[in-house]
Amino acid sequence: MQHFQKALLLVFGLLVISCGPKKTAAERKADATKENVIQQNLAAAPSFKTMQGRLRGSYDDGEDSQSISVSIRMEKDKAIWLSAKLGGLITVAKVMVTPQRVQFYEKINGSYFDGDFSLLSQWLGTELDFNKVQNLLIGQPIYELNSKEYRLTSTQNGYQLASLEESPIAKSFLIDLLSFKTKAQQLVRAEENEGVTITYDDFYGQENYGMPQNITIIANQGDGTTKINIDYRSLEFNESVTFPFSIPSGYEEIVIE
Repeated sequence: MQHFQKALLLVFGLLVISCGPKKTAAERKADATKENVIQQNLAAAPSFKTMQGRLRGSYDDGEDSQSISVSIRMEKDKAIWLSAKLGGLITVAKVMVTPQRVQFYEKINGSYFDGDFSLLSQWLGTELDFNKVQNLLIGQPIYELNSKEYRLTSTQNGYQLASLEESPIAKSFLIDLLSFKTKAQQLVRAEENEGVTITYDDFYGQENYGMPQNITIIANQGDGTTKINIDYRSLEFNESVTFPFSIPSGYEEIVIE
């Protein structure tokens, strides 16, 4: 079961540059306000109806490592479908996520889950919903940015928005100076000595809606560190997509106690 959870962690962890007049980084920093940075970051989000393609993921926790090939299909704000293959040939798991429901099954142990986001949130160590999972995959902040809740600082690396008030989760987001794309986001639970850092690199051009080519997730818990790397290999947009999904009969249900 432990190896299955790691595989699903990898699957789920897997679970537009502006066209206007260009300003220099210095000019943009001088003009920056929290409201402007947040609005520009939202405007830079990939805007498509459907997406489909392939990605390659790798997982390493210092003791165990594996890589997996995943087919991904998405209908924006409605559905995310993943099919994971080991060795690029054998389907080992399928995932179907909608705003109301999380479903998956895996063939190695013959088990399945059909319910809400509680199991996924438990495995990933943070409260998740459909929008957070979708935003993680397309390179947007997984928490909604509100100018009243964050302070803005400008550095050579970008605009940084960090949460103002003390809370169980300290949040910070690094926004690119020129494109306003999300370069990194970090969530930290100091009391529990837990944190996750997500970085985005090598964004595609406008023909691929400014999607990130590479996503790196580093999760720290106590003395342990887990690294997940996601590389999008090919993407197509606004084509007709289907979401074939059916839980095989005879599989054992995973029940949350």
